Amino acid sequence: MRIGFISTRLNGTDGVSLEVEKWVTVLRRMGHECYFCAGELGGYAAGGTLIPKLHFKHQSIITLSQRAFGPDKEADPEQLVENIYAVADEIRPPLRTFIRKNHLDVIVVENALAIPMNLPLGVCLTGLIAELGIPTIAHDHDFYWERERYQANAILDLLDTTFPPDLPTIRHVTINSIAQRRLLHRRGIDSVVIPNVMDYETPPPGIDEYNQDLRQVLNLEKEDLFVLQPTRVIQRKGIEMAIELVRRLDIQHAHLYITHSATDEGLDYWHWLQREARLMHVDMQLIDYLVDVHRHMEDGHKIYSLWDAYIHADLVTYPSLYEGFGNALLEAIYFKKLTVVNRYPVYNADIRPLGFEFVELDGYVDEAAIEEVKTLLKDPAEVARRAEKNYEIARQHFSFQVLEAKLNDVLSSF
Repeated sequence: MRIGFISTRLNGTDGVSLEVEKWVTVLRRMGHECYFCAGELGGYAAGGTLIPKLHFKHQSIITLSQRAFGPDKEADPEQLVENIYAVADEIRPPLRTFIRKNHLDVIVVENALAIPMNLPLGVCLTGLIAELGIPTIAHDHDFYWERERYQANAILDLLDTTFPPDLPTIRHVTINSIAQRRLLHRRGIDSVVIPNVMDYETPPPGIDEYNQDLRQVLNLEKEDLFVLQPTRVIQRKGIEMAIELVRRLDIQHAHLYITHSATDEGLDYWHWLQREARLMHVDMQLIDYLVDVHRHMEDGHKIYSLWDAYIHADLVTYPSLYEGFGNALLEAIYFKKLTVVNRYPVYNADIRPLGFEFVELDGYVDEAAIEEVKTLLKDPAEVARRAEKNYEIARQHFSFQVLEAKLNDVLSSF
């Protein structure tokens, strides 16, 4: 089949872009051809069809989002909806061209029909799918009712018909059982759960000639503790718990590194974290300028992959308050790292019951977790035992083989 991926952004280290790359790898292994269309393209999607207004950071899209969800919401919702449809009309022709020019058999819409970060794109796709009758997989990572920022809005009727739409040619894929149940109860829409995955059949890489100097670049000595927070800097990641954890470990040369951007939802949270870290005397650094999905050179300097950061880390923190699934947790398992995880809802529902062993938090950093981390840092054999156990459980439930079987079932349903 010829399969086209459509999203706001297909580039970088955000969870959606990373997961699409895994789907593409598996689909190509199954013999399918893949095509890409988004407002930002890079990496595996480079060379695809670029439509700037598909990006949620396009100024016209930001303006509409502020009118719909901002503190000064639109006084005239009918006018706002009219403006949303006007922009949708602008992006419909290039999207239709992308589908027809590439003779697509199926399109995969990545989150753009679930979370309203780009309102015109959701409206446009809903109409276009109905018009063309094209088989569509709606890969729904997040729904608007799961995000506080979308709760107060001026366009509830539009959200409840478009995010997501219920059309006969759409197969909805949710990434956890909680979202699956809520979608059914809220909208009466059935979905298939396909969790996030990793290529657990392929052993993780190690230190090599390219990445061997990463600790040196970060000015880390051999005895320093490299604590990795492999997420974006947004409030639901609970990074303040990572700061407190590092402080209470009371290790003189401990350093907390955050790998992803701080700009996706504004800088207020990042500035607050910086103040917290200073008050707690924790060395916290943002290294998104140094880490990307893939290795490359930039202005004569090395850019390391996200994998390189994992390889060198001594401890991974994942204190999220909410996650659609938990890409970084699967990555920490893949690299067999000592990991501290907050028991966010999806972790409790779909991951924890499988028998994983992590250091767990329950919304705050308690003394038991501190003591457990301290003990494990001195007991590499126990860390290795847990890591091997976690790896095997993940291989059984979250591997590429699991993804291939589930994708085959969904494609066969058309």
